[in-house]
Amino acid sequence: MKKNELKIYLAAPRGFCAGVDRAIEIVKKSIKKYGSPVYVRHEIVHNKHVVENLKKIGAIFVEELSEIEDKSRPVIFSAHGVPKEVPKEAEKLNMEYIDATCPLVSKVHREAENMHKNGYHIILIGHKGHPEVIGTMGQIPLNCINLIETVEDAKNFKNTNGKKLAFITQTTLSVDDTKEIIDCLKDNYPEIHEPKKEDICYATTNRQAAVKKIAKLCDMFFVIGSRNSSNSKRLVEVANKAGCNHSKLIHSESKVPMDQIGKCKTIGISSGASAPESIVQDFIKSIKEKYNVKIEEVEIVEEDVVFKIPGKLN
Repeated sequence: MKKNELKIYLAAPRGFCAGVDRAIEIVKKSIKKYGSPVYVRHEIVHNKHVVENLKKIGAIFVEELSEIEDKSRPVIFSAHGVPKEVPKEAEKLNMEYIDATCPLVSKVHREAENMHKNGYHIILIGHKGHPEVIGTMGQIPLNCINLIETVEDAKNFKNTNGKKLAFITQTTLSVDDTKEIIDCLKDNYPEIHEPKKEDICYATTNRQAAVKKIAKLCDMFFVIGSRNSSNSKRLVEVANKAGCNHSKLIHSESKVPMDQIGKCKTIGISSGASAPESIVQDFIKSIKEKYNVKIEEVEIVEEDVVFKIPGKLN
């Protein structure tokens, strides 16, 4: 029986970014150096496959330091960053810690601290409850920072304490949505101070640009990533906005919607910054079993960013 023809546009860059690569490497090198178990506070990156593979080699994941039974073992802080009180608590408990915070998140932390020292009240654009947002807000006193999630929030924001204003952003936001929020803040507060270089990270920007380029050519668009991955969810939104109304997140419990794919002539595929390439290839392989597939990889930029591992692990 002749298989139906299907064209796949494969977005590039996709998948692991330098911050995720570094965080995973930190866990592996820590286990190699200290033996197992090594504790990790919060999922090192938001991907179930990555977390399960690290558990197999000796990582134990916890949400809080209080859950760690053997305080003589080292603990790693996830790529999303942590509030200042967390390393302080580790020091009080005499625990050795290794910080796997993405350097681009650390940059936002330093901006928050510097702006606060210079007398600014800070607006953080981001998603409530996301570990990166919790970490960034935890760099300075809570009464010195406000979280804004939407254009509506930006419209309603009132500078009640009369301080100079500055804004920073979560690194994994939608570039376009964030621009709308920033424009609104600038309209209301023309003197607002902005970061010298935008906070949305290069990997988020590149992956969204690649999806934008191909989404309008596709009948369906799939983003491989986890449900708690902010950058993966943003890619689905970007694909929808760019002209593909049937865009879906494929997570660890998703069934591949073969019936829907069968009605398509073209589909697009990308993956979030914490999704391993092997999962993308497994997804393509499952489609190839049913359809006669032609793949076109559309690369908008070649990434060559590498972040150093902490010296004590080398």
